[in-house]
Amino acid sequence: MNTSLPPVLVVDDEKNMRLSLGTVLGDEGYAVEAVESGEAGLARLAREEFFMVITDARLGGMSGYEFLGRVRRERPELPVLMMTAYATPKLAVDAIKAGAVDYLAKPFAPEELLHAVGRCAERHRLLRENASLRARAGEAWRLEDIVGESPPMREIRQLIQTVAPTDARVLILGESGTGKELVAGALHSLSGRSKGSYVRINCAAIPETLLESELFGHEKGAFTGALKQKAGRVEEADGGTIFLDEIADMSRPLQAKLLRFLEDGSFSRVGGTQELRVSVRLVAATNRDIIQSIREGQFREDLFHRLNVVQLRLPPLRERGEDVVLLADHFLKLFTAGMTRRVKSLSRAARQELLAHHWPGNVRELKNVIERALILEKAGEIQASSLPDFQLESQLHKIAAPKAGGNESLDELLANFERELIGGMLARNHCSLTRTAEQLKLSRHALRYRMQRLNISATTDDEEDKTLAAGKENGS
Repeated sequence: MNTSLPPVLVVDDEKNMRLSLGTVLGDEGYAVEAVESGEAGLARLAREEFFMVITDARLGGMSGYEFLGRVRRERPELPVLMMTAYATPKLAVDAIKAGAVDYLAKPFAPEELLHAVGRCAERHRLLRENASLRARAGEAWRLEDIVGESPPMREIRQLIQTVAPTDARVLILGESGTGKELVAGALHSLSGRSKGSYVRINCAAIPETLLESELFGHEKGAFTGALKQKAGRVEEADGGTIFLDEIADMSRPLQAKLLRFLEDGSFSRVGGTQELRVSVRLVAATNRDIIQSIREGQFREDLFHRLNVVQLRLPPLRERGEDVVLLADHFLKLFTAGMTRRVKSLSRAARQELLAHHWPGNVRELKNVIERALILEKAGEIQASSLPDFQLESQLHKIAAPKAGGNESLDELLANFERELIGGMLARNHCSLTRTAEQLKLSRHALRYRMQRLNISATTDDEEDKTLAAGKENGS
């Protein structure tokens, strides 16, 4: 019943009392650790986690009051229950003044003890819940924050609304920066577990040797440096959702343990033998080619099938068309509110330059670009001159042959390839139609025709046209 709680520490120099308290509390599902002196109690508190302490007022060596004073100085948040066989009103007042949360006179009924311990257990749960809520404060996991009106994004929002209320596992695929974490947060906020914890772990950011301990916890002495028992993130997520980002970076041995956990929510801490069980919804994501990882033996196929109950594939920004402008406007409003700036919109030239860029960093890159432009811009709207020149970013994009999909015709594949090729060339040439046409061995008229056919929007460079016209007149 109380498996999610740390143990109770009992400090009493009478062996029979230690055994009696252990039996009464153990029968109610509490874990109990008992020591015979205040000195031993302080040593245990330095190494292990407890949700409360029960101590006798009279101990051999350090007295219960001295022990209580030390605990209040070193662990002021830890509740201490005082017991004594020599109860007087003055001693009770002294104990409360010294910081005891409650005071019991021996002999006491088991119900009195359990009532006091139950209050401390509830206090611990509330503190843990408040800490979780504070950790999540300021996070806005709303479906409305998934901005975009392109058909793939509309379909994804609809799928999120359909899947979120269930406990189905979800695998989110997509390039880095496409918004996988935002989708995972929306799945949690729209689920029946939204009042529970939402725990996120980046499997690529934690060393392989520590990831298992972070995920499932460890027992004291499980490895060098494990000085006390530590609960894992799956326990923290009990009743809520856990999001495993970059799951393809997880080692195969840990994949096997995760596979067992997915069967029924059971697991053991590192170095432990006790089987624990939690109720957690798991959402996973990766920016890798998961099928290629399976073929290369880096990812277990059986784990893939367990995770892949519902699959969400986020499109890269370069395939989302006018969503680039919608997202740019969204980030502009977001940053102007925080910076108290008066920049309210993007100029036409800036919008067209954003549409021409290939966006190898996806939505994350666009967000950074808008923040930079807002910092630099001095006019009432963001000009193209405030945007980066994208020279380095364009070098990140390597034009590759289009990959055949199951529902695309040859004409569609060729059109997508042509669209990416022309868009990338325009970005590298700062939307100059003249330079792009020259490099592609096309006339400007032919390039414009292809752009119109492929629905590629780029700046109509009036200054460039005037310069060319002036050159022709001077040369004639």
